[in-house]
Formats: sequence, structure tokens, C-alpha cells
Amino acid sequence: MTTKGDGNFMSEPKKRVGVLGAGQLAMMLAEAGASLGVEVICAGQVGDCAELVAPLVAVDLQSAAAVAAFAATVDVVTIESENIEVDVLGGVHVHPNARAVGVAQDRLVEKRFFESCGIAVAPFAPVNSLEDLERAVEVIGLPAILKTRRLGYDGKGQARLYTPEDAATAWEHVGGVPSGVPCILEKMLEFETEVSMIAARGLNGETAFYPLVENFHREGILRTSIAPYAKATAALQALAEKYMKDVLTRLEYVGVLAVEFFVVDDGLVANEMAPRVHNSGHWTIEGAETSQFENHLRAIVGMELGSTKSVPTVMLNCIGTMPAVEETSQFAKMWRHDYGKAARAGRKVGHLTLPGAETEAIAEWQRRLGD
Repeated sequence: MTTKGDGNFMSEPKKRVGVLGAGQLAMMLAEAGASLGVEVICAGQVGDCAELVAPLVAVDLQSAAAVAAFAATVDVVTIESENIEVDVLGGVHVHPNARAVGVAQDRLVEKRFFESCGIAVAPFAPVNSLEDLERAVEVIGLPAILKTRRLGYDGKGQARLYTPEDAATAWEHVGGVPSGVPCILEKMLEFETEVSMIAARGLNGETAFYPLVENFHREGILRTSIAPYAKATAALQALAEKYMKDVLTRLEYVGVLAVEFFVVDDGLVANEMAPRVHNSGHWTIEGAETSQFENHLRAIVGMELGSTKSVPTVMLNCIGTMPAVEETSQFAKMWRHDYGKAARAGRKVGHLTLPGAETEAIAEWQRRLGD
């Protein structure tokens, strides 16, 4: 049995994992790989932040030939973003598989997939024109959110509608004129809070689940994650695990998966999924016995999954700029993760992690970070 921290795997040939992308998620995967005896090589562009801790190969991630050539140099490929075209992944040994990535890439396909798994979603309708949008508003009702079906993250590619008169402006902002892009209209629900679950599935079907985490967003960007969700009952945790297991099994998924939910009437409504390690799971680096990054690598190279036993932990995203080292060093129980990125408005440049019991320090840093 391989457990976290033992050296049994070191007698085996070192696994080489190629990550398509070289941002902060790839960087944290590489950091986790060092303790596992897994070599992580990143495909991206010179200057990407993962280059600080891992070998980086310049690769055009839109080119199937370039990605295939990179994949031939490693044992297994994984991704840090679901925005790589499925056609590019088609001929590559990649975990999670191209089907899972394709489902997550298209919000309409994703909603229909959740429904096929028996998981509730908000009322929705496909929108391909202003006329479609106007009809969808009549059927679904308002308020609602118009989103591009593909791409878009951290609130990008979205517009909120509160009155029928908002349709034209929303379509121009999101769908574009004159040809437009495929969109989806989703009803805005009244919900108690937003939560997410991180889960992992290994090559042999073994699964592991982290506790439900409560998430707080501002301007479409995740600001704070609190683990565990304080109001999560055993029944709610079990329901989330059931949903996650159904999704993982149906997709023949290998690796870490994140699903965001709305808590509604003691139940869960699926919002979206991410076929990769996820921002709302960053707390696991310090808060869990095995981080989401380590379990993702364990899953895709065939190791046994590590324990997800955890302690209450809070993660705060640093958006735009990192606080000065002098400020954060005043707090002995605070962990600082600086991604080495240049400051830029709306950009995730790092995160802070604190034990959940440090309520005064957490409140202070929420104020400092504008949360």
C-alpha cells in the first residue's frame, strides 16, 4: 500500500506527467509532484509562471500535431484548463479524457449531461440570436444570466437580465453582432449559498471526496473558500458524493473533478463542473492530508489515492496584487502562495490560507483584500 509520505513508489521508474498549460495550477501540480517522485513537465509559453518550478516546453496548445509531439515525450498528459479543443486532445493519452473535457467546454451540453445523471440544474434554454433570447426570457422568466456556451470564466462572457428590455443590450454584449455566438440563458435561482465539491477517481475506479466547501464570489471571481461548509449535514455531503460518483463513473473519469452547486431547500443544484484541479480546492494544500494536486497526480499515474481527511481551513484569493510579504509575515499561521505573476486588475496572482479557527485574522484579510 502506498500512503502519503512513504517512499515505496521511488523504487519504480519515475513517472513523467505532461501538463497542457503552464499557469498557477500547473505550478502547484509540479510542486506536488516533487514529493511523489513524479516529474511534471509543462507545455506553455516562455514566461508562464509554472516555469518557476518545473521544466517548460514551448507548445502551441491549439495545434494537434504540436500537442501530440509533446505527449510522446511523457507517460501521461493532463490539463490545467478545459479550453483546449477536444480535437487537439483526440489522439493523446490524456486524463481526464477528451469526452469529459468536451462536456465541460459547452455549457448547454454540460447542463444536459447533469440532467441525464439525475442532477437538478437551473432552468435553461439555448440562445443563438436575439429572437431566441427574447423567446427564452418569456419561457424561463427573469432574472436570468446570458452566457456564452463556450469559453468565458471569472465572470467573462456573461450578462444579467432583470427586465425584458435588457435583452438587446445583453445579446450585443455577450452574443455579439451581427453573426453572434452560441449562448445559453440560465434562470437565476434563489439559493442559500454556493458550494463546491472536489473529488478524485483513480485508474482502477477508486474514488475519494473532500468535504463540501462554501464559496463567495465578487464580480464573477472566487474570493473566499471556507472548508468545510459549516451548514453541511451528513445527508448533504452524502448527496454531493453520490452526484460526484455518478458523474465520474459515467465519464470514465480519471483525476480530480470539481463541481459547483447551489444549495437550495436542503438539496443541491449543479451549476458547472471543471475537469481539473480547482481554485476552490487550493485550501487542501495545507488543510487536508493529501492535497487535490497530489491526488490528481496519484490518480492519473495509477497510485493509490491519498487520505482526504482535513481540518477547517479558509482560502482567500489575492486579486490584482499580492499583499506585501511584511504584512503576511505578521501572521504565523498564515500560508502565502505567490504565483509570481505581474500585477493586473482582475487577475488571480496568489492566495492566502489560514486555519478556520483564525476568525479575526480571516476577517481582517477579507477587508484588506476587498472581499
